[in-house]
Amino acid sequence: MTVSLINPDGHVQVPLYHHVAVATGSKQIHVAGQVAWDGNGELVAPGDLAGQVAQVYRNVAKSLAAAGATFDDVVRFTWYAAGWKREMYDAFVAGVEQAATELGITATPPAALIGVEVLFEPGILVEAEVTAVVG
Repeated sequence: MTVSLINPDGHVQVPLYHHVAVATGSKQIHVAGQVAWDGNGELVAPGDLAGQVAQVYRNVAKSLAAAGATFDDVVRFTWYAAGWKREMYDAFVAGVEQAATELGITATPPAALIGVEVLFEPGILVEAEVTAVVG
């Protein structure tokens, strides 16, 4: 499977981001909303956006592996952030960078970050849904 990430000419260039993903393959993987829970359902990094983003990536990694995929197969991330404010961006990016270093992630597929009032339960700051294509 091949995923080509593209930033079109004349389009704004954003660090850690691509505007377009072109995927070839026969199996789609849709990872349901992942939050910063550990294997026991306990919230990791309460009150720490960067820490929760990194934990979400860890959970996505486990989910992708269970389906026979890696971050190289991801074509889209959809993020939801509770109480989002622009001032939270640096902490969000710090979590992405932490996860990239820890998990060896080099691809930055298209993503959306949607601010919401609340998520599943108090204390959850972010949630991500992920789509991947393999084989």
